[in-house]
Amino acid sequence: MKLKEIKIALKKNSEKEKALVLQNFFKTKKGEYGEKDIFLGVSVPKQRKIAKNFLDLSLHELQKLLNSKIHEERFIALIILIVNYKQEKKKKKANTKKIFDFYLKNVDNINNWDLVDISAPKIVGDYLLERKNERKILFKLANTKESKNSFDWLWRKRIAIISTLAFIKKNDFEEAIIFSKKFLKEENDLLHKATGWILREIGKKDEKILKEFLEKNYKKMPRTMLRYAIEKFSEKERKYYLTKK
Repeated sequence: MKLKEIKIALKKNSEKEKALVLQNFFKTKKGEYGEKDIFLGVSVPKQRKIAKNFLDLSLHELQKLLNSKIHEERFIALIILIVNYKQEKKKKKANTKKIFDFYLKNVDNINNWDLVDISAPKIVGDYLLERKNERKILFKLANTKESKNSFDWLWRKRIAIISTLAFIKKNDFEEAIIFSKKFLKEENDLLHKATGWILREIGKKDEKILKEFLEKNYKKMPRTMLRYAIEKFSEKERKYYLTKK
């Protein structure tokens, strides 16, 4: 019944014109990274509001939402999962591991950049923050081989690097730097943007480390990655890296 109520609430708040815009924005045409992803056209604030009414969904019920082809249903499932993770963490219960494991089991359902970005740091990154010896899972995700038949590899790699945002906030840059170096050779623009974002966040915490990375690598950095990384620099500094590239 609860899942049916969610579907009804989404349909009630859907906007046909917005759905068409989102289908294009999230690249859902044949051969694009979001192929077969279906959008109802529900705004993020409305999705969050709907999610608040169903925070007691079981993992079994959340699994059904994550299996859905409808983007908003997967988004709501992740919002609920994030809230539940935070609640379990406050209670200092072992259920955080259960949620972490559930998330990893569903990485192929977390298959668009917004889904990754809202959830990876808050669940995967947060869980591994004080469990450095378990971070090998991030390397496994980052080393996923590219496939011609799907974009699952892309989302796994993005989960790996975006998860490091949780570490960066605590001045822990090791994995973020490793993945940034690794992804210099990637050709996908979504990974260029993600890596540039991560580097920019490192710079906010320690500009010296970012500049050391840039001096060693800026000439071989994809243009998009470089622009994202130096976004907070002065115009003079940005020009230095962009014109000497």
